Amino acid sequence: MQKPIIQLGDTTLRTPSKPLSPDEIKSETIQDLILVMKNTMHNAPGVGLAAPQIGINLQLAVIEDRKEYTANFSPEALKERGRVPVAFHVIINPVLTITDPTEMLFFEGCLSIAGRCRITPRAKSVRVECLDENADKKIIEATGWYARILQHEIDHLHGKLFIDHANPKTEIVFDEENRKKWAGASQKEIVDYYIEKLKS
Repeated sequence: MQKPIIQLGDTTLRTPSKPLSPDEIKSETIQDLILVMKNTMHNAPGVGLAAPQIGINLQLAVIEDRKEYTANFSPEALKERGRVPVAFHVIINPVLTITDPTEMLFFEGCLSIAGRCRITPRAKSVRVECLDENADKKIIEATGWYARILQHEIDHLHGKLFIDHANPKTEIVFDEENRKKWAGASQKEIVDYYIEKLKS
């Protein structure tokens, strides 16, 4: 089972989400919700999905970055992004701390803003304290693309979107042509484009 992903303009995306208690996390309702979110994320496909994106304002997100998603990336592009496969997992009531504020510039999109991407600055490394699907405490230390995913999904839980961080001048429609051009672009190419757009 899966649910439709709501799009920009729905007020749910701008509403801060409520935390879950351990008992709520272990309930059949939330366990079923996690499965629905996993299926919805896989079907999209995407590397993360927050509960608000299916119309539910709870501090819950699922994440998984599969190896096949980057099969067409060069080793250099993967290294620059710090992108490695991330196994499926659940984050609940996450608290994020930036551990390396170095700003990384890459195109970022969102399943709730279909087909549009912007160059979005994100911190290089983060630490996340959260609960998992069993209500056990977890600490995640992440860098590179995984850190970007965490920042993106946790933003959703506070009613924020990637467009709140990105300059609108850098927006592109991520069609097949742009996907080929930018998906594996180097950091220098992206930064040069970013600087050029800010001057225009």
